[in-house]
Amino acid sequence: MTKKFLTLSATALAATFALTGCSTGTGPGSTGASTTGTESGSSSAPASSSAAATAGHNAADVMFAQMMIPHHAQAVKMSDMMLAKQDIPAEVAALATKIKAAQGPEIETMTGWLTGWNEPTKAPTGHDMSTHGTGGMAGMMSDSDMKKLDAAQGNEAAKLFLTQMIGHHQGAVMMAKTETAGGKNPDAVSLSKAIVTAQEAEIQEMQALLAKL
Repeated sequence: MTKKFLTLSATALAATFALTGCSTGTGPGSTGASTTGTESGSSSAPASSSAAATAGHNAADVMFAQMMIPHHAQAVKMSDMMLAKQDIPAEVAALATKIKAAQGPEIETMTGWLTGWNEPTKAPTGHDMSTHGTGGMAGMMSDSDMKKLDAAQGNEAAKLFLTQMIGHHQGAVMMAKTETAGGKNPDAVSLSKAIVTAQEAEIQEMQALLAKL
């Protein structure tokens, strides 16, 4: 009787382990995957965490993050340039502060996704970021553009910043819409939609400010 009970218990225990290994994919991750925003959350089983990360994103998600990080970084740099100036209209300075506050944390979020997905945080060397997909890196300022913004002062700087940032935002919206249409990871798609909503509103705000200067 005891022998039969032990055999049955061992069988039940083995079945429990097997089911646990196959079915758990939504608990807290034990390998750092919980920060990656995979489709069903991260896996609680170390052996399946890599598989969960692979299933939770696609090439569009990777490219979106790899391209949006430097795009956001430039917007933050442009905002820093404006905030370092002494004679900028208050409304323009407030906008620069808002852009920096929003896009800085998004850079950290996207960097975390790429790290969790075991993907490079930068696009492959030699990749032409300006012609990728429908959005590409549209709106990015050239070195010459950045130097002009850095040198400008007063209303001239404010007008240049608004003009450049409108184009910059339009590029980001295009990139985000490409991710919305082709992305797989729910967190990345959600961020792309949020970027479209926020930056389209800021474009309208900047156009109104520009008209008053």
